[in-house]
Amino acid sequence: MSENEILIIFGTETGNAEELSDTASRLASDYDLIGKVMDMEDVTTDILAESKNLMVICSTWGDGEQPDNAEDLYESTNNLNDGDLNGLKFSVLALGDTAFDLFCESGKEWDNVLEEKGGERIIDRIDCDTDYDDYAEDWIREAFYKFKKLI
Repeated sequence: MSENEILIIFGTETGNAEELSDTASRLASDYDLIGKVMDMEDVTTDILAESKNLMVICSTWGDGEQPDNAEDLYESTNNLNDGDLNGLKFSVLALGDTAFDLFCESGKEWDNVLEEKGGERIIDRIDCDTDYDDYAEDWIREAFYKFKKLI
């Protein structure tokens, strides 16, 4: 994995997080970064541990659950030892709906577990409601700016 590559992983039920991940991948090139998009279903904890830069874009499903494609990776990540993700710089964009009690719960869980396992947060998590388009892109740009400064 090259120094300027950012692994962008998504957890989604309806496709919004996947679409936003594709947008993030396109925006990465504006910062001389390479955005590599992967479905969480295809990601292992070994891939996370080998990554230097990670952007998580995850929606919340039902009553605060991880999307189906994110469940296995989340559980595997949760089972890692503290420190297994040392050296990983990460950012989390959470998608949700304020109509539900556990707003953006899946993203909050990712933010916590990545830090618990040794990852270094490079920008505060953003919790996006259903009308996320404009401010999500601004956050992605700010995250890439911070990643670029650290490379």
